[in-house]
Amino acid sequence: MTGTPLRVGLVGYGLAGSVFHAPLIAATEGLALDTVVTANPERQRQARAEHPDVRVAESPDELFERAGELDLIVVASPNKTHVPLAATALKAGLPVVVDKPVAGTAAEARELAALADEHGLLLSVFQNRRWDNDFLTLRKLIADGELGDVWRFESRFERWRPRPKGGWRESGDPAEIGGLLYDLGSHVVDQALVLFGPVTAVYAETDVRRPGAETDDDTFLALTHANGVRSHLYVSATTAQLGPRFRVLGSKAGYVKYGLDPQEAALREGGRPGTGGAWGVEPEELWGRVGAGESPVTGGGRPEPTLPGDYPAYYAAVARALHEGAPNPVTALEAAAALEVLEAARRSAREKVTVTL
Repeated sequence: MTGTPLRVGLVGYGLAGSVFHAPLIAATEGLALDTVVTANPERQRQARAEHPDVRVAESPDELFERAGELDLIVVASPNKTHVPLAATALKAGLPVVVDKPVAGTAAEARELAALADEHGLLLSVFQNRRWDNDFLTLRKLIADGELGDVWRFESRFERWRPRPKGGWRESGDPAEIGGLLYDLGSHVVDQALVLFGPVTAVYAETDVRRPGAETDDDTFLALTHANGVRSHLYVSATTAQLGPRFRVLGSKAGYVKYGLDPQEAALREGGRPGTGGAWGVEPEELWGRVGAGESPVTGGGRPEPTLPGDYPAYYAAVARALHEGAPNPVTALEAAAALEVLEAARRSAREKVTVTL
């Protein structure tokens, strides 16, 4: 990619900003991490240590005062700030990447999309798990016809965290947009929509299981897609025995895959894309299996090599969109479709009904 790298302002240097966005931005040709916004002195020191050339701002206002010196804003701050910060950036004439969920409601996401269109600017949503190793592998299996017609899609994003960690992600205040439904649920719903398209009906169960927890920590969604596929999605912090990440059943075969993509763990441990060694590759013993009718005791079916995960592909696509006019990798309208499902799930669980979309 030719041309001067685009200068990126990153708002937020907590988990999302420091572990995901900053390393991926820094590793992307055509982008340069210019400024990190955080008022936390410890995080300021961390940002400078991890990215020696970066500038640090105390507040978003300080960043927007220098809007003319920047080319892209990335919003990785708490969920409740996503809409106002993205709107401010767009009104300042800056393209925006927003971490998921882009908003608390589908209506807000559509309003942001309209604002971006009005200003002729990119508005993209960071849905990194479209580039998980298992998801890329499953998309290939489906595209190659290995499973036949998919009838049922089971997806689990489960953890064993019997004690709440606190913070805004686990706050019971609706304004914080916390809880697993909007956190991990944003990932599994997005993946289901990418694979199988629009949803016509949503049933959900949400529970608050752990002592001291304020918001949902054990949630199940059943989606009926317009094409007849049924998706059963589980997100939980209370799973003492983890189920398969994917169990996908088709007319010819099924695919079962355990374990999470290794990229998040690598990023948390300081690994960086493009610094040598294979990125996003998992060992053969973690590969999933494809087959039909075999005994689960023997782990039947054939091993299916897992494609490498590729989180760097997201920001590479953003760079191409801004430099060359290539397609937006994840649009706000796609995010709005997922938020419609999440809103329906919240209503379904509250009213104990199946919600028709």
